[in-house]
Amino acid sequence: MRRIIPFSRMFFPATILSALLLSGGVIAFFVMGGFNLGVDFQAGVVQEVQIAPTAFTLTWGGEGAAVISSDLAGIYIVNTGVGVETRSFDFLFSAHRTVGELVGAMTSQLEGLDVSLYVSPGTSSEWLMRGALGDPALGSVPHRVHYLNPQAPEVPIASVRDAMEAGMGQSVVVQSMGQPSDRHFLIRVQAEEDAAVGVPADGIVGILEARFGVGQVVVMRSDFVDARFARHLTDQIGALIAATLFLVLLYATIRFKLQYAVGAVLGIAHDGIILVSFVVVTGMEFSTLTIAAILTILGYSTNNTIVVFDRIRENRRLFPDEAFVNILNRSLSETLNRTIITTVTTMLAVMSLFIFTTGAMQDFALALMVGMISGVYTTTFIVTAFMNFWENQKIKKAKRALAVSSGNVPAGKPALSKA
Repeated sequence: MRRIIPFSRMFFPATILSALLLSGGVIAFFVMGGFNLGVDFQAGVVQEVQIAPTAFTLTWGGEGAAVISSDLAGIYIVNTGVGVETRSFDFLFSAHRTVGELVGAMTSQLEGLDVSLYVSPGTSSEWLMRGALGDPALGSVPHRVHYLNPQAPEVPIASVRDAMEAGMGQSVVVQSMGQPSDRHFLIRVQAEEDAAVGVPADGIVGILEARFGVGQVVVMRSDFVDARFARHLTDQIGALIAATLFLVLLYATIRFKLQYAVGAVLGIAHDGIILVSFVVVTGMEFSTLTIAAILTILGYSTNNTIVVFDRIRENRRLFPDEAFVNILNRSLSETLNRTIITTVTTMLAVMSLFIFTTGAMQDFALALMVGMISGVYTTTFIVTAFMNFWENQKIKKAKRALAVSSGNVPAGKPALSKA
């Protein structure tokens, strides 16, 4: 016989704990000034940059067009155009170990390609990095190829922040990404509420180059969101969450009864507030990826809650004379193995995502882990505690109605119960 764990003993302590957590989250929201809004919800510019010097520049004066691309393995150039036979050239770092060998191979195979070298020819080609957004076409304007020496000194984040604030004349959010030796930073500049365009990408680059030198800045990513899009997205998120709550309420009411449906919605609201409070307290950027994590957890928690509801309904039919609180303990005990196995296996995958990624994806994984723990706790203690409270109130009302109908208690006066 399966051992029945008395989960109900923890209903009241868990309720007190949840009240403290939710109150703390609300207080933290106002004390810390709300969310650390990402560019999705706050009009402005977000750029990822690296402080890395120029290794060489390329210009094209040959026939047709020359389009350059690169990755960790090498540099690739495609020569194409009207009246020109399309040719592809692969310059792999494994075949050309130094920058001198690499540019020598490029100029010898591509007539019309001019290279200006800024580093020693013996510099390792594996230090070269992709610095362009997309695959640009070469022309008369020099295209810079940057490199980063692994032994190069770190660039303090304070230096980047000071340079941006001095150049922009306003507060700028600067975050370090990856390892300090990567010299990789995320810069966010808030736009005016009615701004139609943001700070140009080359404006941020120009400010940084004024501090660190011309050709020392690589733009890895550049995004801009105007105020109208930010407001529209915020409205959509609110409507989406409201629709989620309504549909869960409707589904649980049809499949079970109102008592279960209200408990499920209460659990969703509890998980959502817990996760949002965690985002606020940790200062995690609130972006569309955060919303994705919240909605994922709400679905995960709802699924777990429905499984427990099914077992509760089944046990009420099998044990009609048993007290409801015992039904809850029995149902939670019978689904405990399933809950643990499902949560642990999912957690292993999410932990791998957290360990082997960085930046926004790592925040996404962390939010998922916190949400999964909260979801199990909510289903086990908060939702079932609410259902037990609802059931007790039904019993009290039924007893009071019976007492009134039998004439033992005057109508309109509550029945007194012994302590």
